[in-house]
Amino acid sequence: MSDHTLANGFFDAAISLLQQVRDAAGEDIAAAGTLVARTVEEGGRVFAFGAGHSSLPAQDVVYRAGGLAVMNLLPVPGAVGVDVRPATLGSALERVEGLASAVLDTGPARAGDLLFVISLSGRNTLPVEMASHARSLGIKVVGVTSVAYAHGTTSRHSSGTFLKDHCDIVLDSRIAVGDAELTTDGVPAPFAPASTVVTSALMQAVVATAAGELVSRGIEPPLLRSGNVDGGLAWNDTVMERYADRIFYS
Repeated sequence: MSDHTLANGFFDAAISLLQQVRDAAGEDIAAAGTLVARTVEEGGRVFAFGAGHSSLPAQDVVYRAGGLAVMNLLPVPGAVGVDVRPATLGSALERVEGLASAVLDTGPARAGDLLFVISLSGRNTLPVEMASHARSLGIKVVGVTSVAYAHGTTSRHSSGTFLKDHCDIVLDSRIAVGDAELTTDGVPAPFAPASTVVTSALMQAVVATAAGELVSRGIEPPLLRSGNVDGGLAWNDTVMERYADRIFYS
């Protein structure tokens, strides 16, 4: 298979997944967007967490031009991103019990807030505990995961449960177990993961829905503008000052 055909194959696979998620998850996306809007309306704060590559869709909605200023990254030292050395340390931290509870108990999230927990497999201890402990603290949880993993793998949490089992709303990315869309002769393993494309699209769809829902409630959405357009920085300063009590990255 030619390089051009492989590239097209990935685009086709990603587009197909996006269409599937759009058609299957519409009600859940609407519910999540409404929950974001209600949280903002009631003075709550919104956080997003993901470990490893699952942190990328979380980071994509934080301090983002065209995004809601009130979206915050919930950091877990060593687990958010792939910048630790060795890289395998991040994966190991996902299996440590007690870490998520310690982060939540000492962090800024509180009852009445909203937390997005992003985990492709939803099987590791960290996202499961993050969701379950958050709910015990009165924090609403939206899980962004592939439900297929709950049927095709076993949980690594002592409870035997998955992320999807501890959420108020579940957004299913519909990514197949293994997260690789292509195979071809001469390549010994499946390749070309699409989870970041699909999960980021899910998160942006929720943010877009939330913006519309806020307008319907008579609230101007606290949207950021690009700092690379005239007037963008001044606009952002005004928004961030107005919502300073709900922004934790300034």
